[in-house]
Amino acid sequence: MADSSIGTPEQLRDPNYTPPLVKAVPLGIQHVLAMFVSNVTPAIIVAGAAGFGFGSNSPDFPEMLYLIQMSMLFAGVATLIQTIGVGPAGARLPIVQGTSFAFIPIMIPLVAGKGVDALAALFGGVIIGGIFHALIGTFIGRIRFALPPLVTGLVVTMIGLALVKVGIEYAAGGVPAKQFDNPEYGSLLNWSAAFVVIVVTLGLKFFARGMLSVSAVLVGILAGYAYALVMGIQSVEGISQSWTFAKSFALPDPFRYGFEFSLAAVIGFSLMAFVSAVETVGDVSGITKGGANREATDEEIRGATFADGIGTAIAGIFGGMPNTSFSQNVGLIAMTGVMSRHVVTIGALFLIVCGLVPKVGALIRTVPIEVLGGGVIVMFGMVVAAGVSMLADVTWNRRNMVIFAVALSIGLGLQLEVMNLAPGDPNALQFLPDTLRVLAASGILPAALIAIVLNLILPDTLPGEATEEVSGGWAGKGVDR
Repeated sequence: MADSSIGTPEQLRDPNYTPPLVKAVPLGIQHVLAMFVSNVTPAIIVAGAAGFGFGSNSPDFPEMLYLIQMSMLFAGVATLIQTIGVGPAGARLPIVQGTSFAFIPIMIPLVAGKGVDALAALFGGVIIGGIFHALIGTFIGRIRFALPPLVTGLVVTMIGLALVKVGIEYAAGGVPAKQFDNPEYGSLLNWSAAFVVIVVTLGLKFFARGMLSVSAVLVGILAGYAYALVMGIQSVEGISQSWTFAKSFALPDPFRYGFEFSLAAVIGFSLMAFVSAVETVGDVSGITKGGANREATDEEIRGATFADGIGTAIAGIFGGMPNTSFSQNVGLIAMTGVMSRHVVTIGALFLIVCGLVPKVGALIRTVPIEVLGGGVIVMFGMVVAAGVSMLADVTWNRRNMVIFAVALSIGLGLQLEVMNLAPGDPNALQFLPDTLRVLAASGILPAALIAIVLNLILPDTLPGEATEEVSGGWAGKGVDR
């Protein structure tokens, strides 16, 4: 429900309107709180997968702090490009940018166990993929037909399914604890910290209102943090040391990890750029519909996609993760009724300030892995739920059931088979070239490509007998032929 003290209904629907600062500042920070945890989590996950994250004894562990810092800084920079605009880039709408979960299943195989040395190829892929993402803006309108809800819903569901294991491992004590047979891995104490986060998050989400509901995950993690301090999982001394040793101000370091061309990274990031671009189109449409009750213009969609790509490429130069629009902020605009892009600009400036102050990242890295696990269990589960929600718009006839079945079986099957193997074990992809093996191991790209191709080449209808046998009699149950 819109607050009339902020402005008239006409003003609130105008992206160029600036509410009074006393109202605009908390509204802008509210947008940041809604995405803060989701924005920094991918950097933590990538650092952990590479071997210098939570619980590791790597001398490169402080590099995780830099990755967190860049996640905040370039989420703010990319958001400014969206709200203020730079030439053709930017929708000039209240769009919040941040690190995308969609790219995590692509990044993990690229860096797994390789340490900081793997980041040169990773960020080389981010930069080139970002440039390609920007180019998608020139023809995004002409390829949307190839990405119906059947395809996008499948991809988003696959992304969530690839990530849910990470949440469980974090809640149990973290991947390093699992690898080194730490007897505390999976202990009741670890699980209790994650459980506190989940309970508080759900309680606030369903029974609170306003900013408490919007920032439920963040408040849940703070509650879990307090619980960890009381139970001795984290110590005040550890927090104090992290704060003391972190700098008060630091500028980003271009090409800190070098630049390396990896075909697997470039292909992976470029293909996932299509998914991110379609998500952005949906977010832009949702913002204009929910905030101004109108359809998004072609110029807004094109500018938003340009900004996605340019923000990602710039972030990659300095060690930041791929950026995309954050969907949770679409719901926030619909809830507040405030369409002002300048409100989101204030939130972007807040993120930039946080990104220039390493002490903020130093505090974030003191959050126990078990506490973060409780938060990501909720967040990654919501990714799966978002995919299922998209699939609800699909007409489940026999044709679409076959497409979904084949794509999911191959994609999820490859993902599960490869992720459960120890290094050196034989696997189903061992005879593929290195580049194809890395791409196929994610499971998401094979599933997406299969779904896209089958959707384009299969006839609109299939005869009943074509699917009855393979479905065990379930084909057509509750669906149209």
